[in-house]
Amino acid sequence: MTNQIYSVAIDGPAGAGKSTIARQAAKALGFVYVDTGAIYRTIAYAAILSKVDVKDAQMVEALLPQVQITMDWLDGVQQMYLAQENVTGEIRTSEVSSTASIVAAIPAVRQFLLDMQRDVARKRSVIMDGRDIGTVVLPDAAVKIYLFASVEVRAKRRWLEMQHVPFETVLMDVAARDERDMNREIAPLKPAQDAVMLDTSKLDLQQSIDAVVEIIRKKIAL
Repeated sequence: MTNQIYSVAIDGPAGAGKSTIARQAAKALGFVYVDTGAIYRTIAYAAILSKVDVKDAQMVEALLPQVQITMDWLDGVQQMYLAQENVTGEIRTSEVSSTASIVAAIPAVRQFLLDMQRDVARKRSVIMDGRDIGTVVLPDAAVKIYLFASVEVRAKRRWLEMQHVPFETVLMDVAARDERDMNREIAPLKPAQDAVMLDTSKLDLQQSIDAVVEIIRKKIAL
């Protein structure tokens, strides 16, 4: 492994498998995986603890100066800290997930977290996934990949994880999330102009991981 520091940006819609694929690709390449969703979840968790109405952007913005977020890696797994307390487990609830989707659309929140995300990429080779990594967070990333799959395939993947929820409900939720992410005013979901497009609709998980690793290796000659 070279001492050169590389940044890899992986974007795509909900249910495209970004997190799992990015995590495994980082492990294969010896990079650090940065889960940006976990950072937004931590903001959401802070808002819930403070009983802030996240639909009121001004209230959320007022909370930000009081929020102390840090992250570290334990055995390659990202750990999130809120006021020095490890909240990695606490931020994985459905309430936090739905709240994170709302706070992530607030411009002040995205600006607040921008430097934190960029700072990580300045210090180590990273694979970072999200919805605006290649377009906004790391526009100069050495490799940009846009992972996608049909809405039906993505909904089925989600449904197989849940199963107690009707498939039609999951399908509607995924389609609604797409609509929200692609049409929000700030940093809408879209491929970077120089992103490699990868359709995972007909690929299983391992095939998707292998494809991403191959793209990265070719781009930066690892």
